[in-house]
Amino acid sequence: MTKGIRYYQVGDKIDSYFLIKTATRGIASNGKPFLTLILGDHTGEIDAKLWGCSPEDEKTFISKSIVHLTGELGEYRGRNQLKLQSIRPTTAMDDVKVTDFVRSAPISPEDMLEQITQYIFEMKNSSIQRITRHLLKKHQSDFLESPAATKNHHEFHSGLAYHVVSMLHIAKSLAELYPSLDTDLLYSGVILHDLGKVRELSGPIDTVYTLEGNLLGHITIIVNEIDEAAKELSIEGEEVLILKHLVLSHHGKGEWGSPKPPLIKEAEILHMIDNIDAKMNMLDRALERIQPGTFSERVMALDNRSFYKPSFHEPPIDL
Repeated sequence: MTKGIRYYQVGDKIDSYFLIKTATRGIASNGKPFLTLILGDHTGEIDAKLWGCSPEDEKTFISKSIVHLTGELGEYRGRNQLKLQSIRPTTAMDDVKVTDFVRSAPISPEDMLEQITQYIFEMKNSSIQRITRHLLKKHQSDFLESPAATKNHHEFHSGLAYHVVSMLHIAKSLAELYPSLDTDLLYSGVILHDLGKVRELSGPIDTVYTLEGNLLGHITIIVNEIDEAAKELSIEGEEVLILKHLVLSHHGKGEWGSPKPPLIKEAEILHMIDNIDAKMNMLDRALERIQPGTFSERVMALDNRSFYKPSFHEPPIDL
């Protein structure tokens, strides 16, 4: 396979394979149909227009299919866009598979599970530890594969587990600075806060919201599961109530999707850690695609800002 899409610059010629993540039909001003294709590989994604598409094209170029194409990387309204010259479906002769085009976390699922398990082992409150372990074990397989979102941050294979591992490391560092924090609550909140996404989202390829995700959302899903786990494990007490509050409040505000604002110290810190890790992932993704001394594409989730990569951020030189 050739270099990934993130490494191409405007004006570069492209002759490569891509996974169609989504294909959306539209009607141009001249009345002719076209397809907006979101094309991806393991390094990123880009959109392209297939103008004047036929009914056969609409049946051929669908989501989760792999295509070979040629074109040139251009720019439209400040965003990169691939100008198609040719596109065709692949066959067995092309010797490519979907997993070649899916971005994954930089840490293996096995290593991430081991790290998360260690944090659970360190919990001293048996009620919190048992509920956390029970729910992680229940959803372990899906959790280790699931993305954390459909877009914006950690929207890749094993992204949810990677988000949790990163947040746990941040939480541990903050707890060393602020020893009054209850690490049992904080670690459990980190592990459980987005666990409902294993049911809210469809999976790591062509990720969409499930019916349950659209009607309930990941917060409601996991709050209900905390209740169910407590009953199944015969656990009663304030810990169950506080764990549910951590999940309910982790978005911070009602307008950001939280049914309740944070009302305990660990809930406030959990929200901040979640925000930090999500934003850092978005910034890293935006800046890794550009050269030092240039601005990124606008990041819609960060107030539609373009971010500058300082020109002295050059790669280290091996001596």
